Amino acid sequence: MSSPKKIRLDKAGKKLILHYPDGEFELPAEYLRVYSPSAEVRGHGASEGILVSGKIHVGIERVAAAGRYALQIYFDDGHDSGIYTWQYLRELCDTHPQKWRDYLQQLENAGKGRDPDESAVKFIG
Repeated sequence: MSSPKKIRLDKAGKKLILHYPDGEFELPAEYLRVYSPSAEVRGHGASEGILVSGKIHVGIERVAAAGRYALQIYFDDGHDSGIYTWQYLRELCDTHPQKWRDYLQQLENAGKGRDPDESAVKFIG
């Protein structure tokens, strides 16, 4: 998988903009954070990953090349342990709408939310 031709960090807009020969993709910081490829988020080995919630306000401090095959993203909540390969970044671009819908459904099912200052309450009645 080829790398993006250009990568731009929009700190104010809290997003990463990736330019490929076939188009431009904007990936919000929250989306990148909740789909981090880190072992903390995805799980270790065969173990199940965790559902990251409360990241609606997360931003990106900086990005750095990780060799010639990936990008390391430093989030303002202190998370920086995921290495986003060019292949994984492109997958996140291509599947953004579906992955985002899946994430929102998982949050709802778990009774969690995007805002750390709010808690979802389900009334049974």
